[in-house]
Amino acid sequence: MKLLATLLPLVMIAATPAIAHHGWAGYSDQEFEISGTVETPVRLVGPHGTMQIKVDEQIWDVTLAPPPRVEGAGLQATTIPVGAKVTVHGHRHRDPKRFEVKTERVMYNGKVYNVYPDRK
Repeated sequence: MKLLATLLPLVMIAATPAIAHHGWAGYSDQEFEISGTVETPVRLVGPHGTMQIKVDEQIWDVTLAPPPRVEGAGLQATTIPVGAKVTVHGHRHRDPKRFEVKTERVMYNGKVYNVYPDRK
């Protein structure tokens, strides 16, 4: 019993990043594409990069790949300025009340940043 009491907190700590990770299960299987104006720039902190875009007065959360993958695709925190027009391609959240896209590709200024190149 003492061993269990010692190991349980360690297991819970080890599982914490998995809980925070954005898997694909909460998103539609259907491909989704939307264009808008950048409201908040790319942030490369936490388990996934993020940004926000505005589409018809609605703010959309854009969930990118983990920061190393985003940077590997050539997309840096300073690449796309606030106010720029972008198109994001990926999968919309299954809850229609959540304006969120898990993004596979970001298109800006004629360039494609393929943050999930293994998903086509």
